[in-house]
Order: sequence, then structure tokens, then C-alpha cells
Amino acid sequence: MLDSEFAARLASGATTTCLCWRLARAEGLVVAVTEHDRDLTVDGTVYRASGAMTAGAFTQSAGLKPGQAGADGALADDAITEEDLAGGLWDGARLDVVRADWERPDLFVTVWSGRLSEVLRGLDGFRAELVSLKADLERPVGRVFARACDAVLGDTRCGVDVEAFPGLACDQQYGTCRDVFDNIANFRGFPFLPGADFILRGPAATGNTGGKR
Repeated sequence: MLDSEFAARLASGATTTCLCWRLARAEGLVVAVTEHDRDLTVDGTVYRASGAMTAGAFTQSAGLKPGQAGADGALADDAITEEDLAGGLWDGARLDVVRADWERPDLFVTVWSGRLSEVLRGLDGFRAELVSLKADLERPVGRVFARACDAVLGDTRCGVDVEAFPGLACDQQYGTCRDVFDNIANFRGFPFLPGADFILRGPAATGNTGGKR
């Protein structure tokens, strides 16, 4: 929410604001940079002036569709290395963009929160495609209930020692798990789940009294 004092300063035409970027990787590494020419401390985070980034227009939607943006940056910050970018360590990193008043860093507003969906390297830096946090709502959550097993032969959920069964493949069926691999305790499917034929089954052709007694 925009602070009333900050809103008044913006409305007055003040030009003392700048963007600050906070990037957080999944394992916890945080890099905070600002486009200002000196370091700023905003809401307890120190934003370094040595690794500036620039952004295109941020877009948001009123519904659940994710907003998008783009960002360019130079490899000035020691924490953003060519090796890490090439290794995909920054893919999916959380990004929060704050507009702050560099004369009054206690006055700020978050203008964008999202993730780096794709990072491309260039000769003079990198370019990142950004998506808002609404994109998280599109990710599948949980398991699909199906008759077949959804584990991979030999993985931790399956538990089968594939070296004991050379040359054998698994078709994820209940009978195969039981009779070939003797591994029914780790079967990850639902073999007794009713199928579509059960759901669509109509009343019996004989013995139907029409509900009359």
C-alpha cells in the first residue's frame, strides 16, 4: 500500500526516486542492487549501487493471468556470475522490485513481485524474462490418481534394485509390480480405482423395477 506521505511526494513531481531490485535464489542466496549511484538501505535490506539493472514496462492483470516484464543487467555484481547463469541457478529466482525515495529511504512501495522465468546471456550482460507470482497458480500441485504406478523403476519411490533385474522394464501395472518385481508394498498407483465404465454404467437391463415396490 502506498504511504500517504510518499504519494504526496510523488504527486508533487519529486524526482528523487529510484528502483531497487532484490533477487533471492531457491537455496537462499540474496542479491540486492539499485539503479541509484550509492548504496541504499530500504526496509532493512542494503541495495548495492554496483550492480544496476534496468527494466521494461511491468504489466499486471486484474484476473489470475500472470503479468510479465523484462529486465537487463550487467554482470557487475560478483554474486551474479557467468557460471551460475549458465548453470541455471538463477532460473525461477524470486524478484521483488521496490521504488524508493533516495532522500527518504523509509518511503518506498513494492511495484513488482515475480520470478525469473528465463535468463539469456549476451556479450555485455544478461536479459531476464519475468513473470509475476500469479504464475505459481498454474503449476500442478499434488498427484494424479490413476490405476498405473507413477514411480520410475529404481527411483526412491519405487525402491527396486534394478541391478537385480537386468534387462527388465516396468509397465507400471499392478500385476507386473506384484509378480515380476515382488514390490507391491511400494506400488504407487491405485489399481482398484473405478474407471470411466463404472461412472457411466446405467441401470441394469433386468431386475429394474423403476423404483416401485
